Amino acid sequence: MLGEVVNSDAPFVSINGVSKNFGSTKALDNVSLSIGAGEIVGLIGSNGAGKSTLLKAMMGLLKFSGDLTVFGQNPMAGRAELLKKMSYIADVASLPSWMKVSELLSFMADVHPQFDIQRAKALLKDTPIQQGARIHALSKGMKTRLHLTVILAINTDFLVLDEPTLGLDVLVRREFQDRLVEDYFNQQRSILITTHQIDEIESILTRVIFIKDGRITLDVSKSELKNSFSKLRVTGNVVFSDPDLKPIYQRQLVDHTELIFKGADPKVLSAYGEVAVPSLEDLFVATNS
Repeated sequence: MLGEVVNSDAPFVSINGVSKNFGSTKALDNVSLSIGAGEIVGLIGSNGAGKSTLLKAMMGLLKFSGDLTVFGQNPMAGRAELLKKMSYIADVASLPSWMKVSELLSFMADVHPQFDIQRAKALLKDTPIQQGARIHALSKGMKTRLHLTVILAINTDFLVLDEPTLGLDVLVRREFQDRLVEDYFNQQRSILITTHQIDEIESILTRVIFIKDGRITLDVSKSELKNSFSKLRVTGNVVFSDPDLKPIYQRQLVDHTELIFKGADPKVLSAYGEVAVPSLEDLFVATNS
């Protein structure tokens, strides 16, 4: 196992009442959450929802009000120490095109104390990527594979990915996700992924956090979804016998209506139509509209 084993009972990230204003704009509004070991968390929100501001606060890149610690430290006061346990990657399709592959690996070994160059070389051994190749000469898929190799060779406990699959085709995106789960994630490590494209990461998440206008609108584990939310598909008009049975969202389609419920008994709902567990996209629209 790579990296230092950490106390799984202590949260990696602890955020309590964090707010951030840019002039009259409230980018973060009393945000509270924690992230522990063994989680793949999706921080999902539209552009401008506050995702990047929250990440910058976590990495000690901007001031904020409230309490925020990462591995028990104030990220602004202990950023150098923090980066020994946490790594941040933005845009996996972006690499310095003028470098050779070997130069990129050497550069990473020089600037990141937790980068394992031998592991990186081992991960590249059975790929068509040559050490002497210029990055600009690689295909888009090979560049992504190289960037993923760099990520997997960083021996940290907490990996933060900011819109990592933006612009990647479905095959490259699937490989990226599979490698993250197989070669990085375990019960001692965690991954935080920010995105506004829910369908791209839904399959690998263990927990989802929705953010809108700087506020957390939903924070739920994937395992809790089926116990907390239901989607009812009905044809025609429906009148519920229980006046307390009210949907949190309703969508009228061509030949049927979809209704999202929170806390409703699926057995009761099944008397009115077809019941299913809503997708994350369903829930995002229901809790952010």
